[in-house]
Amino acid sequence: MSDAVTETSLTRAERLDRLPFTRKHGKLLLGSGVGWALDAMDVGLISFVMAALAAQWKLDAGTLSWIGSIGFVGMAIGASVGGLLADRIGRRQVFALTLLVYGIATGASALVGSVAMLIVLRFIVGIGLGAELPVASTLVSEYAPKAIRGRVVVALEAFWAIGWILAALIGYLVVPSSPDGWRWALAVGVVPTAYAAAIRWGLPESVRFLESKGRIAEAEDAVRGFEASAGVPPVASPDAAPAAATPTDSIWSPAYRARTAALWAVWFCINLSYYGAFIWIPTLLVQRGFPLVRSFEFTLIITLAQLPGYAVAAWLIEKWGRRLTLAVFLAGSAVAAAAFGFATTETLIIVTGCTLSFFNLGAWGALYAVGPEIYPTGVRGKGTGAAAAFGRIASMLAPLSVPLMLGAGGMVLVFGVFGVAFLLAAGAALVLPEHTGRALEG
Repeated sequence: MSDAVTETSLTRAERLDRLPFTRKHGKLLLGSGVGWALDAMDVGLISFVMAALAAQWKLDAGTLSWIGSIGFVGMAIGASVGGLLADRIGRRQVFALTLLVYGIATGASALVGSVAMLIVLRFIVGIGLGAELPVASTLVSEYAPKAIRGRVVVALEAFWAIGWILAALIGYLVVPSSPDGWRWALAVGVVPTAYAAAIRWGLPESVRFLESKGRIAEAEDAVRGFEASAGVPPVASPDAAPAAATPTDSIWSPAYRARTAALWAVWFCINLSYYGAFIWIPTLLVQRGFPLVRSFEFTLIITLAQLPGYAVAAWLIEKWGRRLTLAVFLAGSAVAAAAFGFATTETLIIVTGCTLSFFNLGAWGALYAVGPEIYPTGVRGKGTGAAAAFGRIASMLAPLSVPLMLGAGGMVLVFGVFGVAFLLAAGAALVLPEHTGRALEG
């Protein structure tokens, strides 16, 4: 490396951490974020499709619950497998493959003629979606400068709001437009297939992953690309690959046991409440007597509140730190969920729904920032993927449990349970370690 500045020797991770936010960071964020938004659009669309099929196919609540839940069964499997593959074959490859899987399956869902086939395809969609989310956040986290890492990951998660807003717009404008409106809405899901063809070549591979596999030249090229984008001269880095993780380097080893348990608890509780509420809100509003189009309009307005939630969380996460920001937004979600359960007028439904959307999605942004920071490189994908997979168990249970809770205690019980789950998640968040401003573990 004769052209390197040799006065100071830094690791490649340290060289990335010292950089400002550059155009290459923006390209990585946008490239990952578009995939994230497409994922959100897919998840959001099914809530509108459920409401349409309930009327068109005369489906009962139990069948609707399975349509809403089966994707999360696939997501649980996908999150576990995707995390393991990301640590073995790389973040970028897994990201592209999962986009391809769920894009094709979503497009095929538009052609189904039976509930059974729709459920099968939704399961496949879930596998791709579940594997992609933790992998994308890990890749972005590993490139983001440490001073703004939390903010950058929250910005990535904010693309979820963009995707959900797109789903709400499609649900509002396309689904009610004709008997086949729900099919056209699902057909939009083929977009990720085309995107996956470009994503493989457009995003860099994780430097830490490349080093862990002994691919030093590739790692050096990636770092130099970001340094060139920032106008920062390169410095010398060790040419040897870092020591491989030992067999005891496990997410359940004594060093990581408490944080893993706390992270899993937050993931479980936030999934239970978020998906239980937002998958069912359009259908619940129709059951309350609102016309289909009107209920979709309410959902669209409520969804728009996600964007300021992410914006505030992105600002606070570097001011307050990850742990406090996550706990506060989860506590706010608990209060908003309980209030939504008691809302009966249009005004109260919109106000409490927007408040729930604001706090809940801000909490999601903080959670995705926390996960990759609390594990070393060798198990980072596995750790974030395993937590997401455990959370997907709650995602499966949530849509199935809503009809049972409605029968037992109505909306008050449903959203009261979700409020308690948010409170439990807030308590677990306070157990997590604080890594604001610190470098990622090697």
